[in-house]
Parts: sequence; C-alpha cells; structure tokens
Amino acid sequence: MIRLNIHEVKTHLSRYLDRVIKGERILICRRNVPVAEIRPVTSERKSRRPVGLAKGQFQVSPAFFEPLPPEIIASFHAENP
Repeated sequence: MIRLNIHEVKTHLSRYLDRVIKGERILICRRNVPVAEIRPVTSERKSRRPVGLAKGQFQVSPAFFEPLPPEIIASFHAENP
C-alpha cells in the first residue's frame, strides 16, 4: 500500500487510479495522518446469470402486451410532466 498526501493525489489522480485498477491500495494522508483509502472495487457478480433463470416462476398478464392508453402515451411527450 502506498501512502500519499492529499495534494499529491489531487495533482495526479488519474495516474493513481490506474494503479488502483491494477489492484494497488492507496492510503491518503493529511499531515501524515491517514484519512482515507482508495482500493479496487470487487465485483459482486462473478458470472452472468443463465437465460431463463426465473422461467415458470411468474406469469405476465396478456394485458401487458396491449397498447397503452392515449393519455399515458401523451404524458411521455409532455413538456412539463
């Protein structure tokens, strides 16, 4: 983990973010006192969900596929909803 002062991070933020993306952690200090840490975000979802995962668990009403009423369609085109 690298320690940096706030000014250094502000001056070269994109450079340090590139290092974070590669897995490094950065400890940000104010007057040599740690105040924050920048670290890579871990992905919550490791793999894609399979197609049809919820098949058969709910039903869509046939009315869902009918055209919307004119007043609802008009509300999408309104200047001030």
